[in-house]
Amino acid sequence: MSTPTYTHGGWRPSEDRFLEIIDQPLYRTLVDLQDVVTLETAVFWRERGVKSVHLPITTNSISSPMGLGSDSLPVEIDLFGQRTFLADSMQFMLEYGCRLSPQGSWYLMPSFRGEDCDETHLNQFFHSEAELPGGLDACIEAVNAYMRRLAQAVLDRHADDVRAIAGTTEHLERMAGLESFPRMTFDEAVAHLGDDPKAVEYQEGWRTLTRHGERRLMDEVSPILWVTHFDHLSVPFYQAYGDEEQRTALNGDLLFGIGETVGCGERHVDGEQARKALAHHEVPEEDYAWYVRMKDAYPQHTSGFGLGIERWLMWVLNQKDIRELQLAPRLNGVTVTP
Repeated sequence: MSTPTYTHGGWRPSEDRFLEIIDQPLYRTLVDLQDVVTLETAVFWRERGVKSVHLPITTNSISSPMGLGSDSLPVEIDLFGQRTFLADSMQFMLEYGCRLSPQGSWYLMPSFRGEDCDETHLNQFFHSEAELPGGLDACIEAVNAYMRRLAQAVLDRHADDVRAIAGTTEHLERMAGLESFPRMTFDEAVAHLGDDPKAVEYQEGWRTLTRHGERRLMDEVSPILWVTHFDHLSVPFYQAYGDEEQRTALNGDLLFGIGETVGCGERHVDGEQARKALAHHEVPEEDYAWYVRMKDAYPQHTSGFGLGIERWLMWVLNQKDIRELQLAPRLNGVTVTP
């Protein structure tokens, strides 16, 4: 894809940014694409009988607990003297939603992360999440259909605007027309990457792909690629085990654009499985007592995923810095108006 040549207000907060971006084509198109995501997501799930649920953004059960496999820092706040967190994901509550809506539940709202923002991470971002009946393979197929649906909707409604900014729509056409998304396991990915020290990070008992490793896989295998069955200790406890030795997880990341843009996984069916995983990951059970009780009382086989909307927008618009894709920037520790 060609490099965009336009200029705009930049992501750094300033007193005038909110006025400067009003006439920028990027931000007018950004609003159009946000609208497409919201409308198409609702229609997509309605067609499948999956119900939208309205949930609070505060929680006492963060989905990236401070244990083995944590992949983000929680945002803790004091709310009228009560210690609580701004949700990094609605996955736990969407699992609860599946007990009320057996065909599944979905949610599209902000998520909060405590790490510093950078070119690929936001402190506050929009998350399209769903929890569905069935296992990992069924979830992956639903994600594939959802990605094709969004790509085709952009082509149908805003192809010229996207082409003017991104320089092409070939990436959207490829996604929309992809009948089968390429897929490989984490072990296969590591074998492909060989002894490249920049591609895989090794910790005690588990491994993770680096951004460089993801980029190599997209360049050398496929620009749209599922990587599945990660080392279990590299993912949060709630992902189901992928083998009897409990070494791998029934999870997957969909790589495209900058790399991981969708993450999904199969969940433990019952409370006993969840307890064993909590102990394995050295996470106190009392922190997730309600979650375990739910699985004791209502065991259910589900899987779910989350799409980072701004990462998807980066890919659509061929942008290099995710911080550009905020109408109103939000940075941890910084007062921003409006």
